[in-house]
Amino acid sequence: MQQSRLLPSVFAAALLAGCAGPATRADAPAEAIVAPPAAQPPAPTPAPSTSPMGAELAQLERLAPDADPGVLALALEARACAVRNGTVDPASRLAVIDYSRPSTAKRLWVFDLAQPRLLHHEHVAHGQGTGDNLARRFSNEDGSHATSLGLFRTAETYMGGNGYSLRMDGLDPGFNDNARRRAIVVHGADYAEPSRIPALGRLGRSHGCPAVRRSVARVLIDDLKQRQLLFAYADDADFLRRGRSFACDGRSAGQILAQAREAARRGGLPQDAVAAP
Repeated sequence: MQQSRLLPSVFAAALLAGCAGPATRADAPAEAIVAPPAAQPPAPTPAPSTSPMGAELAQLERLAPDADPGVLALALEARACAVRNGTVDPASRLAVIDYSRPSTAKRLWVFDLAQPRLLHHEHVAHGQGTGDNLARRFSNEDGSHATSLGLFRTAETYMGGNGYSLRMDGLDPGFNDNARRRAIVVHGADYAEPSRIPALGRLGRSHGCPAVRRSVARVLIDDLKQRQLLFAYADDADFLRRGRSFACDGRSAGQILAQAREAARRGGLPQDAVAAP
């Protein structure tokens, strides 16, 4: 009987122990304290890439600080595609025309990328069929008297009705590949003299050729003749969507333009660019 009277007490003690938790061992702390993880050193900042394309863009931006960095980037991309395809030599010179600018502005740059240096910064005429001061319409069609866009490879020189001239072959199918048949050439012209601007409110216009002032034409043509490159740009939606000369790395024209412009806005170089020495 005495043993049976002890059982309720034992059960009560067990229940109380269950609510309070297990008894704490004398050789262990009442609550384990977890030490905070050791501080990890910050991840090293990745070194900038030494992409030749980025270095060339940085060089051109320094040589032509008033040029649109997006247009320069697109021209370099087109040049890289042409070099990769064996269309031109890696040391080829590059002329860039930004027809999104009015004819009253200097919108032609000629670069020697091997040096590197800026050889020319000039006014350049657009075609009568392209617009007045602003270039608005572009064509690859004979008789349009309009300017063509895209990448051109320069060829031979000759003496013609406009004097010393430079033939070109268009490398953008559907946009400028009729250039030779249309006789779209670089030449000098009196109407391309900037002195004409005050009277006309614009530069004179051609039949589609990128004409420059006569006093610089021969030197500029000699700097560009024989398998150099000329890239003609404008904010033309069809060209930017369907042009092929710059489309060999998977990026669209819009992406190339936006990345270069954003990097310039931030005061830095594109992610794949480093400053040239």
